[in-house]
Amino acid sequence: MFTGLVEALGTTLALQDRGEQARLTMQIPFADELKLGDSVAVNGCCLTVADLGDGVAFDLLAQTLRVTSLGSLRPGSIVNLERAMSLGDRFGGHFVQGHVDATGTITRLERNGQDHILGVSIPPHIHQLCVDKGSISIDGISLTIAELHEAEAVFWITPHTWQHTHLHQAVPGQTVNLEADMLAKHVAKLMEARLGRS
Repeated sequence: MFTGLVEALGTTLALQDRGEQARLTMQIPFADELKLGDSVAVNGCCLTVADLGDGVAFDLLAQTLRVTSLGSLRPGSIVNLERAMSLGDRFGGHFVQGHVDATGTITRLERNGQDHILGVSIPPHIHQLCVDKGSISIDGISLTIAELHEAEAVFWITPHTWQHTHLHQAVPGQTVNLEADMLAKHVAKLMEARLGRS
């Protein structure tokens, strides 16, 4: 379980093709504190530490490559990182599982005073789980939806979030990982079941 509060930025060292799978190797600031089997959210995708040799390595399954944007990482790509929550930690973001639901595209990214405005395209099956002022995870960042349009969500990015996430290097057209609010997914499933019976 994660909070969507980015802990650090990591740098991609390599993405090795292994047929339908791949091995992602990262340079991570807190590598010395990791052990095999630990969970780390990389751009919002929960990955398991597979090796701690030259960098921190994660194995990407075919499903992960299909559903997320991780397959497009290249050496030098900067990613958002968050370790799994510890018992007793403060909970400052929202419930984030690290299970990417879909990808979207950055539609706009512009400065507005000291803040930035970020627009992201949202596929229909994710859009139905979004509400104005609700939460969604964009590349592992817990963000509040400032405006919800027909196929896009707009976010106001504070200076702290801008500086401490990979957004300061993001560009329009870039693919990002989306995870809808877990509570919204459960409510939608329950409502679907109830409406299906009636």
